[in-house]
Amino acid sequence: MARTYSNMLAIGTQAPDFSLIDTVSGVNKSLKELQGKKGTIIMFICNHCPFVIHVNEGLVKIANEYQLKGISFIAISSNDVVNYPADSPELMKENAVKNNYPFPYLYDETQEVAKAFDAACTPDIYLFDDDLKLVYRGQLDDSRPQNGIPVTGYDLRYALDCLLENKPNHCPQKPSIGCNIKWKN
Repeated sequence: MARTYSNMLAIGTQAPDFSLIDTVSGVNKSLKELQGKKGTIIMFICNHCPFVIHVNEGLVKIANEYQLKGISFIAISSNDVVNYPADSPELMKENAVKNNYPFPYLYDETQEVAKAFDAACTPDIYLFDDDLKLVYRGQLDDSRPQNGIPVTGYDLRYALDCLLENKPNHCPQKPSIGCNIKWKN
């Protein structure tokens, strides 16, 4: 498994606007219509990455819990599907249904959205406040495939709780580690 670290976009960065096809509903969805009342998680994931597969259950659990608190979750796949057909929109839909994703799974065919976010790996996770200003970016937690540490979502949960309680996050924000985004040639 290749290990690529996230680029750690600057805190306070405004979320780039986008409109992408939701692979489950087949309808284009914009950031503005998906934005949460209290915050928005945008995560770059894909179907085949072992790092994403490792945390899928944890992401679903956290989304189910925090959506009830006003946080919106949006998943985006930006991988090149010509060279990585396992990440095709049709298989994204199957994966979302199989894993009971409680969030839209959007397809970034042009890869422009991933570039706008300076996304580098899967999973790459961003938390924005109610004004779509970046307050957290980085890892879900310290768990990785085969390292024996359970998936808890500690880092992301702490950031979410800080946002919801309107208190500063003083914990170090560690970059996510995962497979690199499969860029088109």
